[in-house]
Amino acid sequence: MTLKILGGGYKYGANPIATKLEKGIYRIYFNVRDNENKSYITYLDFDISDYKILSISSEPVICPGDRGYFDDSGCSLGSIVRISDEIEYIYYLGWNLGITVPWRNSIGIVMHDIKEDTYRKLSDAPVLDRNHVDPLSLSYPYVMLKENCFHMWYGSNVKWGQGSDMYYVIKYASSSDGILWNRCGEICVERTNSREYAFARPSVLVDNNIFKMWYTFRGDKYRIGYAESYDGKKWIRKDSEVGMNVSESGFDSEEICYPMVFKDGEKMYMLYCGNGYGQTGFGMAELA
Repeated sequence: MTLKILGGGYKYGANPIATKLEKGIYRIYFNVRDNENKSYITYLDFDISDYKILSISSEPVICPGDRGYFDDSGCSLGSIVRISDEIEYIYYLGWNLGITVPWRNSIGIVMHDIKEDTYRKLSDAPVLDRNHVDPLSLSYPYVMLKENCFHMWYGSNVKWGQGSDMYYVIKYASSSDGILWNRCGEICVERTNSREYAFARPSVLVDNNIFKMWYTFRGDKYRIGYAESYDGKKWIRKDSEVGMNVSESGFDSEEICYPMVFKDGEKMYMLYCGNGYGQTGFGMAELA
């Protein structure tokens, strides 16, 4: 099934993330872009049993920051963590356009008050920015709260290539509160040959005590990769087991990217983008 959320003054439908509202009903957050190509975050509510859209937010709920802030050129979804029955943290990628390089990205955080259904940036500054461990640029984070510890897997650029070519790897960070993070530069996923680059947008879950990660990377076109780990830090790539490839025709006939994997009962689903990394909307796949 393909969900195309284009129009209403916005374009694209990228970086989808599902959060459960009640049995069979999910809120799917995603990115749209305005006519200046700035990205915003909005959502739709979805009945997964009938594959039916119930409603779509009339306005974005998270917007770019004011001029000069780390997210003044756009904000793109990373992941969402339920802190309590009343609070969720939404981690996102803030865009700053550059001069000598195309952009400098950092990671921000928004608090979602579930009862009041309000969204507030916890800071006008990023929670993860460039430092001696990540000196160039950061990319989409995935955060998991497990055993009173926040675990983050995020993209880190280790080298700029020509134009917008970026040699991202996926690294690991940890936190006791989800706000102050410890980074040691541990690389989880990186390229195995010179044709691969731009590893990004990890999605992680724990299944039978094994950490499982889906992510996107580029060769000629975007594809989705897969890796496994016993501790969340040392990973083994198993891209051949991802179970997903491009379709013969349609919105994902050229590339697939930006996966988000989640379970509903015994079923496992993947939200993902197709051609143009969201320009043609996003789709949903079910593990057969």
